[in-house]
Amino acid sequence: MDKELIIRSSSEDVDFALLKDGKLIELQKEEESNDFSVGDVFIAKIRKAVPGLNAAFVNVGYEKDAFLHYHDLGPKLPSLLKFTKSVSTGKLKDFSLKNFPFEKDIDKDGSIADVLKSNQSLLVQIVKEPISTKGPRISSELSIAGRYIVLVPFSDRISISQKIESKEEKDRLKRLVKSITPQGFGIIVRTVAEGKKVAELDKDLQNLLSRWTAMCKKLNKAHHPSKVLGEMNKASSMLRDIFNDTFTSIHVDEETLYYQIKDYVQEIAPNKESIVKLYQANVPIYEKFGIERQIKT
Repeated sequence: MDKELIIRSSSEDVDFALLKDGKLIELQKEEESNDFSVGDVFIAKIRKAVPGLNAAFVNVGYEKDAFLHYHDLGPKLPSLLKFTKSVSTGKLKDFSLKNFPFEKDIDKDGSIADVLKSNQSLLVQIVKEPISTKGPRISSELSIAGRYIVLVPFSDRISISQKIESKEEKDRLKRLVKSITPQGFGIIVRTVAEGKKVAELDKDLQNLLSRWTAMCKKLNKAHHPSKVLGEMNKASSMLRDIFNDTFTSIHVDEETLYYQIKDYVQEIAPNKESIVKLYQANVPIYEKFGIERQIKT
């Protein structure tokens, strides 16, 4: 079976078409102008808590305030607030959470006014991109997604994707991940981790920890509000989520994007690097692969 990813780039957008044996099975569009992508982390300012909605409006730098519901705060909110304050003021230089004492969890049915105050600084993550009249939906339960695992700061839980069916494999992954998880972090194991060795999982984990450290380093000098951790570009994040050994080719019609994707594939699957090809013919790439025709039908 041939599984091909065709990536078309124009000045504003990037389009992705996934083909199985030449048949179009998925189509996605990415507009490059969005500064508020799902997964981005911002250092933001609480504008006001609204007890009636049990939520807060938060300034993340978008024209409309972001909406943060009490249930999206996460139980570890006090620890996150304390950590953010200590790092932002330069008091805390160790970002590992190893020696960081956690605060008591918030009550799961509590009130927003008891835990957040106006003008407070808070790290938040975009859960839903802004649409027309609404600002982004956010959460203060942070997570950083990698290829095989998702890193969850201020947690001690290890959970395995429900889509992995074998109990033996679940137990094996849990055991491996437990042996490499640093104190103060939780881990969610993704479906694509099935059958992977500890070295591959650890490489992913180290990569995520270095992204966490890079984000923490920015806090000391960051303006409030501003983005402190960006999701990877769409091409890489899409590859991270759907790429596997069954791909036979990836065609890209733009040079910079071609190198970005080649680098990313080289990192996650070195033996597959050669399947990334730069498309340079005169016929538009979607026409060449029969995608335009299939979109019309």
